[in-house]
Amino acid sequence: MNGSGGMLRADGRRKDQLRPIKITRNFIKHAEGSVLIEMGDTKVICTASVEEKVPPFLKGKGTGWVTAEYSMLPRSTHDRSPREAVKGKQGGRTLEIQRLVGRALRAVTGMDQMGERSIWIDCDVIQADGGTRTASITGAFIALADAFTTLKTRGLIKKRPLTDYLAAVSVGKVGGEILVDLAYVEDSAAEVDMNLVMTSKGQFVEIQGTAERTPFAKQDMDGFLAQGWSAIQTLTNLQRDLVGALD
Repeated sequence: MNGSGGMLRADGRRKDQLRPIKITRNFIKHAEGSVLIEMGDTKVICTASVEEKVPPFLKGKGTGWVTAEYSMLPRSTHDRSPREAVKGKQGGRTLEIQRLVGRALRAVTGMDQMGERSIWIDCDVIQADGGTRTASITGAFIALADAFTTLKTRGLIKKRPLTDYLAAVSVGKVGGEILVDLAYVEDSAAEVDMNLVMTSKGQFVEIQGTAERTPFAKQDMDGFLAQGWSAIQTLTNLQRDLVGALD
């Protein structure tokens, strides 16, 4: 046993403990904002690219747009996965995740303060060990904040139009225990799998939860939310340290 977190996991973590986090900013030379986020063995490159136009449905409305794309490198997983571009279409999982990332970032962006420009977020998974969508969201927020800093430095906006910090984490029930930030070996054995997207003020942006084997009780749900919120506070505090006060 090890303190309040209880029995140690396969990688030595407590039940309520995040994997080691490493964030490298300015990872891609040409992007207005870019981050390599590493959560344990999951590694995702998140870039934010500014485009001086908006989709047709927003033209002339004086507002901006934030959208996202997501992909996994062929050998980011144990076995090689063919590139979706070669197949000629994106898979359902890819579409679901990139829509999630875009929705999440728009929830904390004042798009009416961006001017008529778009920011494209690209999340490219270079190594997957569970939690790629949650790492993508947490890293993408930092890349987005840095892109807004670039626009502010260039005098194109007066302040970064972000209303709050935003992070995401996976929680689940494995072997009857609630665990935070599941690695792949845990995720693949989970009785319940859940992804939480929250702001630093504790507001929910999205909850994705599934009983993989048997239904779960409200008591479990309360536990997932409590443990997830604790982990997200750690992540948003890290974001605050990196990108500074939102202005």
